[in-house]
Amino acid sequence: MSDTGATITVRLIKSFDYRTFKNVVLHNVDLENTTVADLKGIVGERIQTTTGFKPYLNNNFDTMKTYTKAFGSKTTNLIINLDHDEWILDDAKSLASQGIENETEISYFNRALYEQYKQNPEVKW
Repeated sequence: MSDTGATITVRLIKSFDYRTFKNVVLHNVDLENTTVADLKGIVGERIQTTTGFKPYLNNNFDTMKTYTKAFGSKTTNLIINLDHDEWILDDAKSLASQGIENETEISYFNRALYEQYKQNPEVKW
């Protein structure tokens, strides 16, 4: 798969405590020329225009972080990897320059809620 036709999954995390998230699967993403800011715009448009995302319309998504890459190891936390804060993506850089490749999963969330969850990572029911 070339860097101009990658498939990536963006995990929209609504609640860390209740493990509420929904995936947005994007096809034919140009990893070399798409910045993280561009990706946020694409996902935001998808939330606005696709049925089934109404509960996610008013969430303040502001941060993206690599969750897992294809054939890579997954975290034991089912909602987000709490370690590796260096995997938080820089809005100004291209996806490829930050190690995003075909079939990567990216978490998209509110940074303040993430920091709060890291302090006390309990799951509620």
